Amino acid sequence: MSSSLQQSVLSFLDAEHAAQTRFLQELVRVPSDNPSGDCAAHGARAQALLEQLGFDVEVHVVQEELVKANGMISAANLIVRKRFGSGGPTIALNAHGDVVPPGLGWSKDPYGGEIVQDAEHGPVMYGRGVAVSKSDFATYTWALLALIAAEKQGAVLNGAIELQFTYDEEAGGDIGPRWILEQGLSKPDYAVSAGFAYGITSAHNGCLHLEVTVKGKQAHAAMPHTGIDAIEAATGILQALYAYRTELAKKKSAVAGIDHATLNVGLIKGGINTNVVPDLASFRLDRRMIPEEAGFDAEGDLRRVIDAAAARYPGIEVGVQRILLAEPLAELPGVEKLIGAFSRNAETILGEPVKAHGVPLYTDARHYTKQGIPTILYGAGPRTLMEARGHNSDENLRLNDLFKATKVVALALAELLQ
Repeated sequence: MSSSLQQSVLSFLDAEHAAQTRFLQELVRVPSDNPSGDCAAHGARAQALLEQLGFDVEVHVVQEELVKANGMISAANLIVRKRFGSGGPTIALNAHGDVVPPGLGWSKDPYGGEIVQDAEHGPVMYGRGVAVSKSDFATYTWALLALIAAEKQGAVLNGAIELQFTYDEEAGGDIGPRWILEQGLSKPDYAVSAGFAYGITSAHNGCLHLEVTVKGKQAHAAMPHTGIDAIEAATGILQALYAYRTELAKKKSAVAGIDHATLNVGLIKGGINTNVVPDLASFRLDRRMIPEEAGFDAEGDLRRVIDAAAARYPGIEVGVQRILLAEPLAELPGVEKLIGAFSRNAETILGEPVKAHGVPLYTDARHYTKQGIPTILYGAGPRTLMEARGHNSDENLRLNDLFKATKVVALALAELLQ
C-alpha cells in the first residue's frame, strides 16, 4: 500500500473521532432488546444516520411469518453498497444491532451512551450493545467513509464494500445474514463480522440446543408403584448425559483459543406437587461443537445416548426437539488473504502482533462460511468479553479501541481493494 493512501486514511479518521463517537452514542440510545425482538426503531434510526452521512440505504424487511417463527416482533436488514473502480472483490461487513436485555446491576443508564474519562484507558462509553456489536456499525461505517475520502484524493481502488447491518444475532442470525444470502441480495467474495480489536477470529465453536421431554404416569405419592416416575427416568437420562460429557472432554481442538467439545444442562423443570408421582419432566441442553466437528451429527449422537438411557425405564416416553443448531466456523481456502491483510495492519496500528485464533462462542459469521465465503471476525471489541462486560451490567467500550480498530479495518480493506 502506498504511503499516500495510508496517510490519507489515517488523517481522515483522526479528524472524525467526535463524529464517530456521536454516531455510536445515537445507536446505543435506541433500545433494541432481543428478546422481545422489536428492533424497528433502531433500524430506522440507523438508516437515518447513514443517510445523513450520504449513503443510499437499502431496507429489506423480513416477512412477518418468518420474524414470528424466530421469536421476534420485527426485523429489517440494512445494506449499503459502494463500488470502487472496476473488478476486484466484494467484501461484506456485518454487524448486528439487536442486543440482550440489560438486566439488573447497572451503575450507568444502559441506554445513555454515557462517556467516562478513565485515567488509564481514556474515554470509555457505557451502554447495552456498545461493545456487542453496535460499536462495529461505527467501525465499518467510518472505515468505508475513509476509503471514499481517499478515492476522492486520487487513490485507485477496485472492488466493492457492503455494509450489512442486521437485527437477529441474539436469535441465531437466520433472518439476518442467512436470509440476505439465501435471498440472493448479496454474493460477497469475502466477509468480515463484528469482532475484537486485538485478535482475528477465524474459527469458533458450533452450538446445538435440544429440549428433552420425559413423560410418565401420575399417581398418589402414598402408592408410587401405581405410577411411572418421569423425574426418576429423567435423572437416569441426565446421568448418562453427564457420563457422555466426560467423553466429549476428550475431543480436543487444534485451534488456538478453543479447548474441547462441551455439554451443559442449563434448564430443568417437572412435577405436579410434592405428594404426586411426577408425570412430566423436561430439560434443555447445550452442546458445543469444536471446529473439527463441522458436519458431525452431534444431535444424532445425543439421541442415541438419550434413547439408550430411557430404555431402562419401562413405560417412559421421551421426546427430543431441536431448539437451535449453529454450525462451527472453520477456515476456508482464501481466508489467508483476509487474515494477512488484517494481521499486518493491526500490528502496525496496535504495535503488537495480532494473530488468528478461535473462540468458544458462536456467531453470525458461520452463515457466510456456510455459503463458501471466506470469513473472519474483526472489529472494535475489547481483548476479552469480561473486560467489556459484554452481556453483563455496565457493558462498555474503550473509545480508543474503536478508533484504532477503524483504522485497521480501513487499511486492510484498502489493501484488499488494490
